[in-house]
Amino acid sequence: MSQQLLHLVMGGKVVDTQGIEFQDLKDIHVVGFYASYAEAEDAWRSWAQRTVDDAEMKYVIVHLHRLLEPKLAND
Repeated sequence: MSQQLLHLVMGGKVVDTQGIEFQDLKDIHVVGFYASYAEAEDAWRSWAQRTVDDAEMKYVIVHLHRLLEPKLAND
């Protein structure tokens, strides 16, 4: 069994399309939590493609395992 590497996929409207500052934190869409990057990437890709026509909308993958255990984060 491989090591669980927790990831969060979330998105929302951003202030600047080049950055990741969200316009309103109350409106952030939490897609879900995933045990691998591959699963998170699939979810991210799905939601990013659904909102491709809205330039202000951005979805991101957060590597929660790196925040929870920074000494073990080597990926």
